[in-house]
Amino acid sequence: MVPDKPPKENVFHGSEDLKETAHISSFQKYKELYTKSIENPDEFWADLAKDFFWKTKHSGRFLEYNFDVTKGGIFIKVMDGASTNICYNLLDRNVHDRKLGEKVAFYWEGNEPGDQLKVTYSQLLQRVCRFANVLKSQGVKKGDRVSIYMPMVVELVVAMLACVRIGAVHSIVFAGFSAESLCERIMDSQCSLLITADGFYRGDKLINLKLLADEALQKCRDKGFPVKKCIMLKHLSKETEENLGSQSPPTKRLCPDLQQEKQTGRVKKARPVPQVPWNPDVDSCWHALLCGASDECEPEWCDSEDPLFILYTSGSTGKPKGVLHTLSGYMLYTAATFKLVFDHQPDDVYWCTADIGWITGHSYITYGPLANGATSVLFEGLPTYPDVSRMWEIVDKYHVSKFYTAPTAIRLLMKYGSEPVHKYKRDSLKVLGTVGEPINPEAWHWYYNVVGDKRCPIVDTFWQTETGGHVLTPLPAATPMKPGSATFPFFGVVPAILNESGEELEGPSEGYLVFKQPWPGVMRSIYGNHQRFETTYFKKFPGYYVTGDGCRRDEDGYYWITGRIDDMLNVSGHLLSTAEVESALVEHEAVAEAAVVGRPHPVKGESLYCFVTLTDGTAYSCSLEAELKKQVREKIGAIATPDYIQSAPGLPKTRSDCRPHVLHPDCRPRPPSRLSSSCPPSRLSASSSIQTVVLVSSVQTVVLMSFVVLMSSIQTVGLVLHPDCRPHVLHPDCRPRPPSRLSSLCPPSRLSSSCPLSSSCPPSRLSSSCPPSRLSASSSIQTVVLMSSIQTVGLVLHPDCRPHSSVQTVVLVSSSYGGTSDRGRLWWRFGA
Repeated sequence: MVPDKPPKENVFHGSEDLKETAHISSFQKYKELYTKSIENPDEFWADLAKDFFWKTKHSGRFLEYNFDVTKGGIFIKVMDGASTNICYNLLDRNVHDRKLGEKVAFYWEGNEPGDQLKVTYSQLLQRVCRFANVLKSQGVKKGDRVSIYMPMVVELVVAMLACVRIGAVHSIVFAGFSAESLCERIMDSQCSLLITADGFYRGDKLINLKLLADEALQKCRDKGFPVKKCIMLKHLSKETEENLGSQSPPTKRLCPDLQQEKQTGRVKKARPVPQVPWNPDVDSCWHALLCGASDECEPEWCDSEDPLFILYTSGSTGKPKGVLHTLSGYMLYTAATFKLVFDHQPDDVYWCTADIGWITGHSYITYGPLANGATSVLFEGLPTYPDVSRMWEIVDKYHVSKFYTAPTAIRLLMKYGSEPVHKYKRDSLKVLGTVGEPINPEAWHWYYNVVGDKRCPIVDTFWQTETGGHVLTPLPAATPMKPGSATFPFFGVVPAILNESGEELEGPSEGYLVFKQPWPGVMRSIYGNHQRFETTYFKKFPGYYVTGDGCRRDEDGYYWITGRIDDMLNVSGHLLSTAEVESALVEHEAVAEAAVVGRPHPVKGESLYCFVTLTDGTAYSCSLEAELKKQVREKIGAIATPDYIQSAPGLPKTRSDCRPHVLHPDCRPRPPSRLSSSCPPSRLSASSSIQTVVLVSSVQTVVLMSFVVLMSSIQTVGLVLHPDCRPHVLHPDCRPRPPSRLSSLCPPSRLSSSCPLSSSCPPSRLSSSCPPSRLSASSSIQTVVLMSSIQTVGLVLHPDCRPHSSVQTVVLVSSSYGGTSDRGRLWWRFGA
């Protein structure tokens, strides 16, 4: 599980200065505490629980659970019988018991340089109590669900903490999502009230949030679920004394194009304020409601397993899942992971660049930092606005010491080189972190060398909305780092790697990443659908929590996340369901069928490539493509906008739900002349695993990016590689790798044609509706050719194999980009 000793070669270490003050200063200390957390979890977590206030203590065992669906319903209980209030522990305890009232809780940095605000713990407590009283005046009570649809402003934190202070359950919807997505989430969680803002700017782009919120509320009414109350924050239209008591927003004010900021010496654009629609029967103004509200509000004491919040994440069926987290376990786990993973010290200034609309913002902007009395930066803007040095300017401005961002942002800034980074000192930085997706080694080294000046350890964290907090992560002073590896489990987390049969694999291996027992912060259910919770996470391998990710464990025991193994795509660190995007596309009257796959993207990691089959008589055009992209934006949000849409005359179905599954998008043929001289076999690398190959006859081989593409108009036949055969994962930009990065080839003799797939379908019966598992395995391999950092496999079928004229292209995806790979994912394209 965790090795006795860490490796000494080809690893990176935290500085000696960091180790002197670190909470966990050595690998031996980590190993000792990890063993205690697994063998004696009650004692381990009880020690951490002493730092918090409990109205009543828990009775019985610290942790009770069942992960095996064959033995009854799935459940997890932490500190059953205890009662507390998380807002009290985040604010009152820090202000009154720890005397941190005058300490800064948040430095707010707006979209425009010069827009800034400083909020202390005492001020935050006062604001939260006042708004909690506002919520109570609107009829919100313990257990009610409140939807929050706001930009990255301090009032967003106020709203979520006001909800939990009175025992209400918040459901935050990312402000980049569409009105349709907001409506869907409001209805699923049965929210009684919506909190939103007039609008906000992301760089130069105006987002009229109130307009989208009103559209969502109208959709709710049309579907028979009227939300009777909406509170709107005037973010762009700042309040003045004369209109503070008004129930409606001020009219749009005229502004000059430019105004001088005397304090900073900057010339800043003064942007016009959007026109705000207003329904006096539903809408109330945040600022007006605060008039006269008391700044004292007694907390509602809640049971340990009472709901804390609902946060929606994409589901493989297309319907988002309302992940439900509960009070005590989540509070303990986010507090512990924040303190230990970032090695938080009292004088730190911490900055997480995520949006609170995602789980990273919940756990590591709001709950984890505030539970530790930390000072954080809350950023509304973009990393490249108004210039590409913005992030490093903020680091120097607030003397940020712990910095947490996404590989997407790192790859974006890498494009501009080191000069924008080196304009600023960044000498306050001590620890760097990454979140959202595995970071590719090239980006890791740039982050470490350029941003961290080779002195800041990088904590490459793996976790999910469902896990609540980090589950695989380095500790900055204790864990030797390998670029791209999430390293080892956090305390209380017991990972395992399973094969397709559900057998645990020992030593170096690759397969399904699962967890054998719960930790305090793991989700408790899917809101309103516990059966879906059990089916999604526990049915495939009874006795284990199934993450949906593939994983590799190397010879040193390090864990490497290899990518999703379900129909999910990781776009800019955010999971999107292919089914959800497909559903949005087929709602257009011109689209009969749709299929969505991921295409490697140099910045986002993955981008959306969509295939559409149009209705009879409809011609594909640029205007139709624009309509389809707009359709997806309106149904889901801008983050789901397809990068590419391609017309496909016909699409086959999958085994499970009859949705189309298609060829990987980067399938434009390259001339055969580009496949030979510069691609010697010795330049292959071997680092992941291919489970299934599809062979085609009359082989004309074409190589695209880092994918094997077999082009033919003849029949397909399925074979399985020998288990000992190592996979061939290729460099994403198609350049040969240097000799130092080579590894031995898997010889053709290691391939096996004797392992048939689950059942056979005679060649004559193959058709566009025949799923991959039913393809015949009757052929024999006659030729295998491996070429360059781009893998080319040419295979000749047995002469008895009959042609299947409707098959145009077959692609086996075995990609490796950003430290991830898709194992055995088959994409098919049929038709002309």
